[in-house]
Order: sequence, then C-alpha cells, then structure tokens
Amino acid sequence: MDKPLTPKPSKTQAALSGSRFPHLLAAIDMGSNSFRLEIAELSRGRYKRVDYLKETVRLGGGLDVHGLLTEEATQRGLACLARFAQRLKGFAAWQVRAVATQTLREARNRDAFLARANRVLGHPIEVVSGREEARLIFQGVSRLQPSDLPRLVIDIGGRSTEMILGQGRQAHQAESFGVGSVSLSLQHFPGGRFTATGFRAAQIAAGAEFEEALGTFDRALWQEALGSSGTVGAVSQILAASGVTDGTITAEALRWCIERCIEAGSMEDLQLPGLKPDRKAVLGGGLSILYTLLQHFRIEALRPAKGALRQGVIFDLEERLDAVRNHRLPDPRDLSVRELQSRFRVDAAQADRVRQRALLLWHSLAHPQARPDGEDARELGWAAALHEIGMMVSHHDHHRHSAYLLGHVDAPGFSQSQLRQLAVLVLGQRGELTKLVEHLGDDALMSQVLCLRLAIILHHARIALPARATALQRQRGRVVLSLSRRWAQEHPRTLHLLDEECRRWLAQANRRIEVQLT
Repeated sequence: MDKPLTPKPSKTQAALSGSRFPHLLAAIDMGSNSFRLEIAELSRGRYKRVDYLKETVRLGGGLDVHGLLTEEATQRGLACLARFAQRLKGFAAWQVRAVATQTLREARNRDAFLARANRVLGHPIEVVSGREEARLIFQGVSRLQPSDLPRLVIDIGGRSTEMILGQGRQAHQAESFGVGSVSLSLQHFPGGRFTATGFRAAQIAAGAEFEEALGTFDRALWQEALGSSGTVGAVSQILAASGVTDGTITAEALRWCIERCIEAGSMEDLQLPGLKPDRKAVLGGGLSILYTLLQHFRIEALRPAKGALRQGVIFDLEERLDAVRNHRLPDPRDLSVRELQSRFRVDAAQADRVRQRALLLWHSLAHPQARPDGEDARELGWAAALHEIGMMVSHHDHHRHSAYLLGHVDAPGFSQSQLRQLAVLVLGQRGELTKLVEHLGDDALMSQVLCLRLAIILHHARIALPARATALQRQRGRVVLSLSRRWAQEHPRTLHLLDEECRRWLAQANRRIEVQLT
C-alpha cells in the first residue's frame, strides 16, 4: 500500500465540482439529545464558522424497551434533517458529512431509520463507533484549542460519554462508555423529579461504567482537563451566571448544583441563572456523570473546550479532500488500513497485487453509478488490501472471518457504516453469490464485488500479471473481461477459474460475464 488510493488526477477537479459554495464544508452531528449542523470555511489552517443550527430532537429518549426507535422520535429526527437539507441546498456531496452516534449505534431498527433519513437529508449518514467519535472530538478540540500539554478531553452526550487522552493533535487513548445525560436522566430522574436518592443511584451507575478506565486515564497521565459537550457548556454557564465560579467546573461547584436541584424537587420548579429550558430534562443525568468523573479521575478543574465532534468531522473531511487534491498526501483511512494489515499479518505483496488489479478493472469498467468523489474506488481498494485479514483466524472460510473482523473492528477514520460496506465486499470475494442476495439490486456494489473477485482469481497463484493484460468493459448488456491470449495459454488453471466464475454470475446473479482473449 505504497500509493494513496485516490482517483485519477484527470478526474480530481470534476470530482470536487458541482457546488454553489465550493469554499465551504458542512458537518451534521446527529447526537442522542440534539442534532447540529455546522458550516465552516477553512483557509490556510484557519477555521471560520459560517452558520450553526441546533435542534433538540431527543432521539435517545425515543428508544423503547426493545431497543427500537419509536415512530414519534423518528419523525422528530426526520423533520430536523429536512430543515438541515434546506440549508444545504447548493452543496455538493463531497462538501457534507453527516455522522450519527450512540442512539443509532444501539437502535435495532437503525437501518430502516437511516434509509428514510438519507432520502430526507439527501446526503449519506454514517454511524460512527464510540472510539471514532472520540477521535473526531479530540480532533476538533486540538485544532480549535491547540496545546502541547498532555490533556484529558471529556464529552458527555445523550447516551454515551467519550474520554480521550492526547497531546498536540494526537489522541493516544480514546474510549466510549455507554452512559449519557439522557439515558441516566430517564432511568434515575423519572418525570423530571430530583431526589438525593436519585442522584446517589445515578452516580453509582455512572461509576460502574467508568471504573474499568481508572488506570487508562490516570491523573498522572495528563495536565489539563477539558469538556467539549453540551452538558459541560450548560453546567459551565450555570456556574458563571450564578457567580459560583468563572465557568470552571469543580466538585464543590457541582455539589452546589445538585443541592439546588434537590431543593427544587423537579425540573419544572428548577430556576437557575443560565439554565436553558431545553437542558432541564437532562440536567440530573449530566450533573451525576460530571460529579462521578471529577471524583473518580481526580479532576480538580474541568474547563469548557472550544471544539467538539462537529468541528472534528469538518477537519477530518478537509484531510480527506486534501488527499484527493494532492495525491502525495494519504487519506487518513489509508493509515488505518496499513495498521490493520500489520496487526493481522496480511501478505502485503499479495494484497497490493489484488488491490492494484481490482482498481485497474474498476477504472476500465467506468461504472455509470460511481460516486463522483471517488469513494467507490477507495472502498474497493481498501477491501482488496484487507481481503485476507481473516487468515489470521483460519485459512478455512477466511472470507467470512475477514468480513466479521471488518464489521466489528475499530479503525480510525472509518465509520461503522463504511466498515460494514467493506465487510460486504470482503464477504463476496469468493464462493457462492447467493450470500449477497439482498445486494444483487445494487449495481455499483456488485460491480465492486466483480472487480474484487476477478482480481483475486487473476492473482490466485500469488504472482504478478502485466498491467495491460486485462481490461473490463460493458458491451450490450454484458461485461467482458479482455485477457491476453498469450498469458491465458500459459495459465490454464486461471482460465478455468474464470470460466467457472462466469457461469456462477449468470446462474446466481443473472449477469452475463464473458472472457475474451485478445
């Protein structure tokens, strides 16, 4: 994997065109409590916010006892995304990245929701893993609030809390915990009632989640602590407006907040300077998590950070676009692929042979439904580079092991959605096509599968093949693989495997694939 997997230079400008606002980038953060849209301009490393929209959707409060997102919560989310879509009119696909977090990581019917949400928004929505969310949070904080000090960054969301340890722009440890202000408030402060018993129980529940990380985020490993979430911002505003602190969050200040909540007895009767109405319903859970964190991790002072997830998404998108514009720069995801190859001891030479062949076939095929930003080609290249990681588990059915690993691994830069896409490609690399029956109608994906399968067959003997020896073209309802006659005659076993492959596609996918010797 010595070369970045980027589109051909001649297509770069075309891939990054089609926008009324080519100087802008946009990020959508679909959190468990709020949805946020941020539009920004990045120029020479400087970040300028152009627009910011926030709506309290409470998607996380819409998960029922069976882990299903209710229709009422779904409608709130779709209505918000429709308004965001109006604001994003004139933006090209390459300028927008939408990410969803813990609620959609948990929701058992998330695919049904995402299908509707993608149509409403007009841009694909990626579900990111907890660790990827944490990495993006740190990227936003480190770029907007740079420092060389070792730091702890905390983000309390609606249904999860992220903790990151890093220095400069590098996150060294990133973890996500399944406890947030919405989930804890629903469980321990039902009906918005505040009691001392509720706060004690909420703190014990939060502590049970964080206890395993006491060594990972030990006080000796960092020199400053920052909070990047809406919870931290809301509590900081209360403390500053009440004159308790200058906005710095301390254990003593949190005890003062908790006492005021208990005195009020309910969120309806709670009156605190700086407390916004939309924060009342989740304040009990947020305070409980904050107090637990400060006590468990010996945080003397927690200060609000300037950056957050949405800014991290924009900076990450900028890096991806830089990789497209400047082919000498790797896509951040390329680095993750190389790390996975190393971790699972992939035969790098074979992986690179298959990757290059699959991309040559893809580009010669010139698929009409390919995304203009080159993501199809990059996904195909990554799948080829990682198609044998399952051999670390077992050579038998290694494609199934590879697919499982890709569907469950944490890989910085990748969303869970994209890793699942790679898992489908890798699952389809060999064997019967019937296992891809639900994807047979996706012509672009099946073309990726075809290119990967053909590349693996062509290099099944783990030997090189002249670059010009193959080409893939559409001809009158069929796909024709052109193959050097001389090379084919010297490799009859490969020709046999290709003939079997053609018969399989016709019988199981109703697609005519033919081999033509030239």
